[in-house]
Amino acid sequence: MYSYKTLQELVNKEIALGGFVKEPKQLYEPIKYILSLGGKRIRPVFVLMACNLFSNKIENAINAALALEIFHNFTLLHDDIMDKSSLRRNKPTVHTKWNSNIAILSGDAMSIIAYEYITRVKSDNFLELINVFNKTALQVCEGQQYDMNFETEKLVSETNYLQMIKLKTAVLISASLKIGALIGEASQEDTELLYLFGINIGIAFQIQDDFLDVYADTKVFGKKIGNDILTNKKTYLLIKAFELAKEHDYEELYNKFFIDNNPSEEKVHSVVNIYNKLGIKEIAQNKIAEYFNKAFSYLDKVSVSTERKKELASFVKNSLINRDK
Repeated sequence: MYSYKTLQELVNKEIALGGFVKEPKQLYEPIKYILSLGGKRIRPVFVLMACNLFSNKIENAINAALALEIFHNFTLLHDDIMDKSSLRRNKPTVHTKWNSNIAILSGDAMSIIAYEYITRVKSDNFLELINVFNKTALQVCEGQQYDMNFETEKLVSETNYLQMIKLKTAVLISASLKIGALIGEASQEDTELLYLFGINIGIAFQIQDDFLDVYADTKVFGKKIGNDILTNKKTYLLIKAFELAKEHDYEELYNKFFIDNNPSEEKVHSVVNIYNKLGIKEIAQNKIAEYFNKAFSYLDKVSVSTERKKELASFVKNSLINRDK
């Protein structure tokens, strides 16, 4: 079985060879730039690991892995514009480094390039594979729209929030695993189990992001905490706080987010104090653990040996569950 590090290096090598040095440079340089910012390469590695569970011919899954990574980064270009984000992985976002029009067009080009890669895949399951890719691409857009809708809604239910992060974050992870399994010629049952494994990992991953923004060790996390509070972002923690807060605590939360909205350190301090009073930290930790545990219950049922699943399980535990606490 291939290690995460080996697969990550393989993805980085293939991206470097991607041929994004083309004309007009204003279109292709931003693509090369965003892909060069790195990251864990979670989605393409999942494609290759899922394939490797059932086959040693991971070269068959390289194009699919690149398609998922390029598509993911395309969504980041557009998300950063919509969110007015100035930094991505501690580097200027594309629309900040160039401008919004260039970022939009480069993002559009990336979505087309992603489809070019996915159509290069040689597989007996190609029709199902492309259907998964198409469905996922549309679901990610649906999730982003729900997220935008939440910006103008004062109160969001836990159910609606979980559905939003399932579409915006989790489906791309689960599709990566399912597509890899299809290329590896897994059974229909195993393919679906890996999809469910990915859905639950993705939901846990996003709630963990919400949690780390408030409770991470800043020395380890590498960025200032409380940004979601300062920007009035609807997170799992905030939604649970509004659900559980009574009287004075509810009024203070409402004031901080919807009336006297002053993005200050005092606001972060006050909101975190309410979170602590309501036990939101423990509630969020339990919800994260619930989804990760549910994910592994599906992986356990996949009909390959525990030894073959060891690298995938280790990657999730070490790089996702235990990340930057």
